[in-house]
Amino acid sequence: MDLKKMTKQMIDFQKTTFDNTFNAMTMLQEQAERMANMFLNQTQEIPEEGKKAINEWVKAYKKGREDFRKSTDDSFKKVEDFFADAEKTKTK
Repeated sequence: MDLKKMTKQMIDFQKTTFDNTFNAMTMLQEQAERMANMFLNQTQEIPEEGKKAINEWVKAYKKGREDFRKSTDDSFKKVEDFFADAEKTKTK
């Protein structure tokens, strides 16, 4: 088997694994966020400043997650482009 083809299959497998794991993690985080919001809305003892701080923390966490996803997708795209260029060069 061609080394480039085998490497590309390995990268595809890693991307699929990353996508599935990232989606599962996102679902867990969203569920935790819903539970935290339910708790915050039902609890009167937490001051508004505390609720605001928690909501800001959730926003920062979401932004970090989105930035990480974008960075990882960009990296996978670069690798895919590299193999596509290598395949074009090989066929010429």
